[in-house]
Amino acid sequence: MASPNPTLEDWIRSSASAMEEAGLCFGHGTDNAIDEACWLASSVLGWPPDFDASRFTHELDPLQQTALHRVLEERLRTRQPLAYLLGEAWLAGLSFEVNDQVLVPRSPLAELIVNGFEPWLTPGQLRRAVDVGTGSGCLAIALAHPHPDVEVDALDISAPALALARRNVARHGLTDRVSVLESDLLSAVPSRRYDLILSNPPYVPSASMVDLPAEFAHEPRLGLEAGADGLDLVRRLLVQAPEHLTEHGILVCEVGEAAEALQALLAPQVELIWLEFTHGGDGVFLLDFCACQAAADLLMV
Repeated sequence: MASPNPTLEDWIRSSASAMEEAGLCFGHGTDNAIDEACWLASSVLGWPPDFDASRFTHELDPLQQTALHRVLEERLRTRQPLAYLLGEAWLAGLSFEVNDQVLVPRSPLAELIVNGFEPWLTPGQLRRAVDVGTGSGCLAIALAHPHPDVEVDALDISAPALALARRNVARHGLTDRVSVLESDLLSAVPSRRYDLILSNPPYVPSASMVDLPAEFAHEPRLGLEAGADGLDLVRRLLVQAPEHLTEHGILVCEVGEAAEALQALLAPQVELIWLEFTHGGDGVFLLDFCACQAAADLLMV
């Protein structure tokens, strides 16, 4: 006699179909409905996100079905990013506590962190880094976690974000190497120089905010909107950066859809290096110390 209980694969396929029919956006940790359903299931069932494929044949008991449907229905009804409903997100293979006071971790900068920023920095050159606009602290933690010789300052202007970042730093046992500081960009560290300035600042142009999918409305506007062209904070960061880089240091910054505006602003005087990613993502530029100085000089005229 066939079991009345659906398998995990059955549930994932039906849930993915429901998500697609509802027109959900998958830009907060996954990029498709199947992966979103798998992530939901693994978290609710207490499994690792990369659970073995053999578990797709697992038969869901009534309690498991109820728990899964509860989260699915809330995702469909509220359009909140799944990470907020679960209270957890993953980046660079690490788990982070998240809430609606910070953006959901999803930056392609994680790929650069995993690759150690080679060839632009050698392992011996990276000793001190700063994450500007740290939010949950995910990038700062991902940077420090595999590199025991690296010290990172994690900066943000938001008090709720800083509180969350401190919890994540403690969660990963990195309080001795990751310092969480309240700062408007780099203003709170006037005398410090870094081998790496890393930033995923707000970069959504004001006019584009109304066109974002409903999921983005649950994220803090402070972490998204950045003026008419999306460059309000990036301009200020570029002016500050030369005073905070070592001679071999680099600035790596994500500007997303504001990339075209930044290129128009700085070219041809400043040559921006636009980075490519194996796992998707764009709108990330790199400048070395000399190029940062040139950009600052241009913007201060």
